[in-house]
Amino acid sequence: QVQLVESGGGLVQAGGSLRLSCAASGRTLITYTMGWFRQAPGKERQFVAAISLNGGTTNIVDSVKGRFTISRDKNTVFLHMNSLKSEDTAIYYCAAHSGVALATEAVNYDYWGQGTQVTVSS
Repeated sequence: QVQLVESGGGLVQAGGSLRLSCAASGRTLITYTMGWFRQAPGKERQFVAAISLNGGTTNIVDSVKGRFTISRDKNTVFLHMNSLKSEDTAIYYCAAHSGVALATEAVNYDYWGQGTQVTVSS
């Protein structure tokens, strides 16, 4: 069992930046492909970004490409969010799976964090 814990969310003005972090309680993440998803009120959970086991390959959804990046070290995965917009407001979740595909569907991920709220004010 992998327990993921996100941090770094908060309230930010449009155009601002935040960095989200996700760590596993008491263990390394080096054997997991990691992803970030988000869910806005009344909407389905949406894929945001994924990163490969060694961090060498990433997949970013088009709607945030050029503004968001994903990175990792052996213990933590990060979502760097720049030029934030009001439409980025959502709960952000990190997720992990033990395969190698940079999966974009939530069903492919085995472990989830509790989420961290990001609110962008316009």
